Amino acid sequence: MLTFYRFVDIDDPERLRAELEAEAIAADLRGTILLAREGINATLAGPEVALDDFWQGLTARAPFAGLTCRRSRALAGSTVFRRLKVRVKDEIVALRQPDVRPAERTGEAVDWARWHALLDDPDVLVIDTRNAYEIGVGTFPGAVDPETRSFRQWPDWVREHLAPAQHRRVAMFCTGGIRCEKASAWLLGQGFESVYQLEGGVLGYLANVPAGENRWSGECYVFDARVAVDVALAPGSTVQCDACGRPLLPDAQAHPAYKPGISCPLCVDEKTEERRAGFAERVRQARLAAGRRATG
Repeated sequence: MLTFYRFVDIDDPERLRAELEAEAIAADLRGTILLAREGINATLAGPEVALDDFWQGLTARAPFAGLTCRRSRALAGSTVFRRLKVRVKDEIVALRQPDVRPAERTGEAVDWARWHALLDDPDVLVIDTRNAYEIGVGTFPGAVDPETRSFRQWPDWVREHLAPAQHRRVAMFCTGGIRCEKASAWLLGQGFESVYQLEGGVLGYLANVPAGENRWSGECYVFDARVAVDVALAPGSTVQCDACGRPLLPDAQAHPAYKPGISCPLCVDEKTEERRAGFAERVRQARLAAGRRATG
């Protein structure tokens, strides 16, 4: 797998979309590529040689020269992405603050060792910029949870809870780093002076921190079929409820209300009997289809 992003001016994202889509299809890659005038954000899976060829072609383009990526391995035989999606959006990560320019200025990126120093500093406010459902899967103990349902709520939360004169040093983290690029750029634009971000996000931290030094608690939610990864970056024990889309920890999976594809403890009271019956029929049809494929 390859995961990468860059905030960089792209003059014609539609033309680039067509080019990258053709190259990814030819290489039989799956995953998601998001393009906007502000840059690129992508996660792709496929054979290693095919990924290498695609990467070589991408980084030969001037806007992506010197771009780095995070590489990881999926379990043999597993399907991380079912298909390829290449899309042009208004933003590669939606904050809806058009004046924010991460390509020009962001918070200071820090490695795991400096991150630990920030965690231990009582004068530093540490914020988890991810959404509440992600934080429920795992986080750094003591980090502030803004309890947001969408990254677009970040500016409103800051305006309500933070002030540059009171919170002089702010450190933040997210899954892979991209949200912090925008969140930190926006904070700096609001007058916050000392803003730090965890380099590479949680996934970069887990890839680099020595096992005996790890401060992460729980698993890390990811936006693919793995749902979450553990501290070794292997697929975790968290699953996703197919009825409501929420991540479920082992305790929730053991709850009587959890019926795969039909309901979970978090949504069982939100769905009508008719809706749950529809989910049950969908599960039945999926099992029948799987059985037909297995028998040829």
